[in-house]
Amino acid sequence: MWDYTDKVLELFYNPKNQGTIEETDQPGVKLATGEVGSIACGDALRLHLKVEVESDKILDARFQTFGCTSAIASSSALTEMVKGLTLDQALKISNQEIADYLGGLPEAKMHCSVMGQEALEAAIYNYRGIALPSHEDDDEGTLICSCFGVSESKIRRVIVENNLTDAEQVTNYVKAGGGCGSCLANIDDIIRDVKEKAGVAAQNHHSPGLPQSQPPSAKPLTNVQRIALIQKVLDEEVRPVLIADGGDVELYDVEGDKVKVLLQGACGACSSSTATLKIAIEARLQDRVSKNLVVEAVQP
Repeated sequence: MWDYTDKVLELFYNPKNQGTIEETDQPGVKLATGEVGSIACGDALRLHLKVEVESDKILDARFQTFGCTSAIASSSALTEMVKGLTLDQALKISNQEIADYLGGLPEAKMHCSVMGQEALEAAIYNYRGIALPSHEDDDEGTLICSCFGVSESKIRRVIVENNLTDAEQVTNYVKAGGGCGSCLANIDDIIRDVKEKAGVAAQNHHSPGLPQSQPPSAKPLTNVQRIALIQKVLDEEVRPVLIADGGDVELYDVEGDKVKVLLQGACGACSSSTATLKIAIEARLQDRVSKNLVVEAVQP
């Protein structure tokens, strides 16, 4: 018997927002649907959103789920969380936030919260007419788990976002390795690579002699040191996260407090690239380098 929280059990026995949203002729309103998983794999979720076009605000959300207690509770929680948010705000919801809303999930059931996050992303991308990132033909998108159709980019993303440290955790979060088990060695290799890169970043961040964020009493960075630190933060803290999501960023120029970057891959084509600039890049650079920095994207 799984150790479920009272909130999980409440939303399982009495799920909120279960079902579909009827299509109407209401002016200024559109519907969006996102679907992930498959019945063959044991879990499937179809998420329905009702969106006010002018404000980009989610007016209503409903779900249809084939799955376990955690899948139903996670889906119900997600629909409650997104109501009233704009689409960009909703895209920032992480699988951990869904689990936290429920008071936690058993680790073996964390894939249910990941499924909710992915269904939300799919619905919003479908609404905006944007193809979901697909990288089957490149190295970052290599299919690792054929049993559940999980790519390397998805595994890297869940490792980075949830700080996973072993293959069993990866299986709990995205099911990869939970079938025949032949991909477990590859998953271990991916974890090792992610952690080695993170370790190098942490070591460099604390190594003496390297430019670091300066306390108020420290000597200000020279222009050369500041540019070097900006490049370092992009390479070691920002790019790994974006690459795991099918995107990338390149430093183009620095003019005073203005940092110009090139968004590439999925980031360049994504309608929420402004959020990427401000949250994933600008906020990180302001924290690590200078609170006065402003990041803007330029066209190649």
